[in-house]
Amino acid sequence: MVSAVPNKPRVVLAAVAHPDDIEFMMAGTLLRLQEVGCQVHLWNLANGCCGTATYSKEEIIRLRRQEALDAANLIGAGYHDALCDDLAVFYTPELLARAAAVIREVRPDIVLTHSPQDYMEDHQNVCRLAVTAAFSRGMKNFATVPPQAPTEQPITLYHALPHGLRDGLRRSIRSGQFVDIGPVLAQKRAMLACHRTQKEWLDVSQGMDAYLTVMEEMSAEMGKQSGRFKYAEAWRRHSHLGFGPEGWDPLADWLGEACWVDPEYEAELG
Repeated sequence: MVSAVPNKPRVVLAAVAHPDDIEFMMAGTLLRLQEVGCQVHLWNLANGCCGTATYSKEEIIRLRRQEALDAANLIGAGYHDALCDDLAVFYTPELLARAAAVIREVRPDIVLTHSPQDYMEDHQNVCRLAVTAAFSRGMKNFATVPPQAPTEQPITLYHALPHGLRDGLRRSIRSGQFVDIGPVLAQKRAMLACHRTQKEWLDVSQGMDAYLTVMEEMSAEMGKQSGRFKYAEAWRRHSHLGFGPEGWDPLADWLGEACWVDPEYEAELG
């Protein structure tokens, strides 16, 4: 079994686009990782400014930041501020330099981020930024903003399923491993409930009247896909190249029986 840097605390960073993305697709896994002693950090790269039919831009940014902070405080997690507006998440050198600074500051062993295939460009662009920011963590000639010293710890990246469990072309995305979130579902629900303005917005814009129920239904569907858990979150592990030792799977190593790796999925990778 491969370990992270000796004497370094186990650190997990969830890097997503908008406030409430973590709570929908990742919070259960973060809570299970907390149970085994991991330090957890929550980071929304976009500020949620477009998620309203009621508030001014300045007010909704303030409200959604507070809601994300409330969710982080609920579980004692670290919180990191957004880098840009909604729909302004692009794969640019400027934004990458700022994203890489956060990676170097946090020094995560695990990065949880969006699926490379998703229904929304912000999600896909955050995925690209998170991957490259992690890849560049040890490059002394890549300057971050603000400046942060390079780091050398191995990182494993995991991609969540897209919201709705399908890509933008309506195709179902198959997962490689599943985390049992049944024991922490109530805490995951409480974190999502912090995002009150997002519930109001989705009620109006997407007809998502049962905001919390939709999250539970997706968790139940992922549990069904696992074939063994009632409620689950599902993941695909990124290639190790440029990140750490081949085969290092800390999600499975650290969570034990709470994480199941699908052997058929692994076999089909070749």
